[in-house]
Amino acid sequence: MALAAQTPADHFAGEDFAALLDETLGQDSGFEGSVVKGRIVRLTDDYAIVDVGLKSEGRVSLREFGPPGMPPEVKPGDYVELYIERYEDRDGSIVLSREKARREEAWTNLEKAFEANQRVNGTIYGRVKGGFTVDLGGAMAFLPGSQVDIRPVRDVTPLMGIPQPFQILKMDRARGNIVVSRRAVLEETRAEQRSELIQGLKEGMILDGVVKNITDYGAFVDLGGVDGLLHVTDIAWKRINHPSEALQIGQPVRVQVIRFNPDTQRISLGMKQLEADPWENVALKYPAGARFTGRVTNITDYGAFVELEPGVEGLVHVSEMSWTKKNVHPGKIVATSQEVDVMVLDVDSGKRRISLGLKQVQRNPWEQFAEEHKVGSVVEGEIRNITEFGLFVGLSADIDGMVHMSDLSWDEAGEEAMKNYEKGQIVKAKVLDVDVEKERISLGIKQLQEDPAADVLSHVQKGTIVTCVVTGIQTNGVEVKVDDVLTGFIRRAELARDKAEQRPERFAVGEKVDAKIVSVDRAARKLALTIRGREADEDKQAINEYGSSDSGASLGDILGAAIRRRNTDA
Repeated sequence: MALAAQTPADHFAGEDFAALLDETLGQDSGFEGSVVKGRIVRLTDDYAIVDVGLKSEGRVSLREFGPPGMPPEVKPGDYVELYIERYEDRDGSIVLSREKARREEAWTNLEKAFEANQRVNGTIYGRVKGGFTVDLGGAMAFLPGSQVDIRPVRDVTPLMGIPQPFQILKMDRARGNIVVSRRAVLEETRAEQRSELIQGLKEGMILDGVVKNITDYGAFVDLGGVDGLLHVTDIAWKRINHPSEALQIGQPVRVQVIRFNPDTQRISLGMKQLEADPWENVALKYPAGARFTGRVTNITDYGAFVELEPGVEGLVHVSEMSWTKKNVHPGKIVATSQEVDVMVLDVDSGKRRISLGLKQVQRNPWEQFAEEHKVGSVVEGEIRNITEFGLFVGLSADIDGMVHMSDLSWDEAGEEAMKNYEKGQIVKAKVLDVDVEKERISLGIKQLQEDPAADVLSHVQKGTIVTCVVTGIQTNGVEVKVDDVLTGFIRRAELARDKAEQRPERFAVGEKVDAKIVSVDRAARKLALTIRGREADEDKQAINEYGSSDSGASLGDILGAAIRRRNTDA
């Protein structure tokens, strides 16, 4: 049976119809992933229905057209650009995305800016590990923590949510990665500002800056593109031991340019120069001899610095700190931040120096003792120290008096007398002398009793003949005692008139001899005696009484006659 011939209509309904449709609309898969312009047809509760000129309408979630909880920012009839996610879902609708369309548009614009090395605007809106996320008009970028600012930023909260320029460092569209830098923008701006600032910088200018870094010797201040050094001595008129006491990193400050070297571009800054100098008229405010109250700001080995007012300090030298504590570190007398009363001793305005005294506002304990204890009064105290020459007796909390070993006993030698005392023992003593200038008090223990030799000393005098008892034999003479209370010494040359008899060994301990007093040391209770002088006096007396050698009689005859006469009278 013959087949019927095909009509043109049959040909259109066959395979060529599909080809014609593809030619007109293109393959379905060609629409997915592209951006098209559509018109809002209507709005439902959750979606916007959009006509994009394809075989069916598409839908977009209303959440993509406005912030959460707010009404959508579109209405029927508006034209918007949309991204085709899927050409046809199971309901036959085209799935569209406004957000992805914005992202695609943003990527296109960002790639152009990246190629042209241009800045782009963005907003920091979140934190991630190692940095922050930035919204670049729909495209998300990563901002490393090191690229936020020129210097480390502890808190970026003030920077978040604020539109600001960024520099794109890296882009990878295939992976969807964008890395941006805020620091690069700041450095570029800083270089421009630095150039402008250096050109117009002059000494004496007042500038605003931010503390960038703090060291032991000062602080570096960012003046907007260039740094200047604010030395610790130029921060304030008052003493500052470390810059961190007055400044902190990030603090805005107003400074004055003190020195500027155009060659090295080194800038020295000052803060205190913007305030009145407290040392003006300081000599009138703090005259010598006046008393003031101040605060201890610093303690050294040689004294303590006392602040009289902010910016004005004086030095209390260690020698002016205490009447009694001579070899003590100042830190054991005063403490930092302690309030103290001081006296102005001297003011040198030119050198900005004030000498202060701490002990001058206290009563001199030596003067006080001299007023309260006259010479001859009796005091009592504890033996605080025993030395080779005497005892030191505590008279108050701060001062001692000294009992010399010669003032311990009338009878015993000093070394022997010191054996009767020990440290910590309470003793009584008589005040012998008070020297306020030399800060010395002399005491005596033996003076509490009457001098047993006082009666003898009252009638002995130079030239008197006394009977002595030999107490010791020395190579250079003989030691003797007079009336059991006075000690004496007869030198070898004074032992006899005849040189052959001037031998100490011819005398014996306990032997009594008559001798003439040559000198009297009443303070030491000692006598110097001579036998030779006594014998010479006797010879003269015999000659005067019994004849003259000029008459022809010998000295032996005269002395013999004198002896016989004395025996007859006896």
